[in-house]
Amino acid sequence: MPDTASRTALARNERRVTGILAAIFGLRMFGLFMILPVFTVLGAELDGATPLLMGVAIGAYGLLQALFQVPFGMLSDRYGRRVLMVVGLLVFAAGGVIAASADSIYGVIAGRAVQGAGAVAAVIMALLADVVSEQQRTRAMAIVGMTVGSAFIVALIIGPALAAWLGLSGLFWLATGLALVGLLMTLLWLPEPQLRSREAQLPWRTRVAGVVRDPLLARMNLGIFILHAVLMATFVTVPGLLQQQLPLAQHSVLYLVVFIASLLVMVPLMIRGERRGLRGAKLVAIVLLLAAQLLLALGHKQLWLLTVALWLFFAGFNLLEALLPSLVGRVAPVGTRGTAMGLYSTLQFLGVFAGAALGGWLLQYQGAGAVFWAAAMLLVPWLLAALTMPPLRRLESRSLPLPPAAALAGWSERVLAVPGVLEAVVFAESGVAMIKIDPAEIDEAALDAAAAQLN
Repeated sequence: MPDTASRTALARNERRVTGILAAIFGLRMFGLFMILPVFTVLGAELDGATPLLMGVAIGAYGLLQALFQVPFGMLSDRYGRRVLMVVGLLVFAAGGVIAASADSIYGVIAGRAVQGAGAVAAVIMALLADVVSEQQRTRAMAIVGMTVGSAFIVALIIGPALAAWLGLSGLFWLATGLALVGLLMTLLWLPEPQLRSREAQLPWRTRVAGVVRDPLLARMNLGIFILHAVLMATFVTVPGLLQQQLPLAQHSVLYLVVFIASLLVMVPLMIRGERRGLRGAKLVAIVLLLAAQLLLALGHKQLWLLTVALWLFFAGFNLLEALLPSLVGRVAPVGTRGTAMGLYSTLQFLGVFAGAALGGWLLQYQGAGAVFWAAAMLLVPWLLAALTMPPLRRLESRSLPLPPAAALAGWSERVLAVPGVLEAVVFAESGVAMIKIDPAEIDEAALDAAAAQLN
């Protein structure tokens, strides 16, 4: 059985890696978000700028992200998470330099596209799923999700002030600098754990086919596509509605208050989900989103109803942002986790593109109410899919002290030979390992014997 020192070392390592990954993700996303509230104003001054091309500049990032998530995730399965994070952050920084140096809208489009090609979101989430125990994974994903949400809110608040000081080019230079800070954090502080599982490394075609055909992963991918399509459709529409009832300078304050209030709903639901299973928390979150869209459709002309709807929306959205990647990490085997996260992130960014396009078209031709009714209709099949989702196999993570260096070479093979042990993650720097087990199948005596032999 794991000793207290091993559990403490594992918990310390989990907190450290979660904090580093959340900081890297947050810095990168803040660099992107601070462009959004000002680009349509400042971008109009670029040579050749038109509303269509400015839209292409904003969307180019999402499209390239969608294209490169699976390749980055697959490569991280084979060559390691940290090296792919380094490559992705360097590519993102290069795109920032291109955009910052551009005098025309076409140069900015090129820079945004190169930024999008640095698609490390799937790699970050796969690494988090690798190193955090089953019991703590939802909480760790929530920390990352809340960090990204906070970056979004802070960017909405200070982005215009930074733009007035630095200009559009300066914002791109700042985004580049933040990416380089994330790169240094990756190189200096982020570990590269050694992952072992019962399954040998599979050919890439087999991995992709397995991920695509998996019915549970398909439900997660459907969910993240709908979630981000609804997000973008909502925020194509809501700012204009708020503008009719509230001065622009007060929008950021409203968003901040609503975001903080949403945590009062999200955090208890997340804790309850960790204790009693994630399926119920997921269903509640989808219902919150559906209620928010119905309230927006029926009451978007009244400020107080808009505020209540946004509160419900952020509560459901933030909870699902934490739950869905945690579920993907639980369902996907370690040998295909990066691939699974890559496909998941691809559907996420395709949802961003589809939701923005559909929301804009409906808003222009049918009005704001049609956007929210369409978003509600999108949520219904997801709710039905979640209601019929079978229960997940309950797994646990345990910590074990590592054997002396001389015996380490065969450690994972012997432990993985124990019935019920599914995978092992070795943290050589911390002198501890994390194993994932199936409590229904684990042979406790064999596991104790295997651990005793190696000490």
